[in-house]
Amino acid sequence: MKEILSKLNQAFDHRVRLGIMSILMVNEWAEFTTLKDTLGLTDGRLASHIKALEKEQFIEVRKRFVGRKPNTSYRATEAGQKAFSDHLDALEKLLNNTRD
Repeated sequence: MKEILSKLNQAFDHRVRLGIMSILMVNEWAEFTTLKDTLGLTDGRLASHIKALEKEQFIEVRKRFVGRKPNTSYRATEAGQKAFSDHLDALEKLLNNTRD
């Protein structure tokens, strides 16, 4: 059991970060407003969780202008995809272990 728990990644301990990564795993890029609306967050709350995932280099940021409006999008990096997949695998093993 301790071995399984050690494979859980603390970067994904919070439900918001789980939500962000879940969205980014199934979309090539996701805009800030899409993440904010989908997860029901304020700008500041989303920004703080994005910053934490950026610090771990699990997400990449793309800032550009669409017309004259600034547009910020995010995607999961390869390292982020692997870390999140490993985290989900550990969760699945933990759940299966507790059901036996």
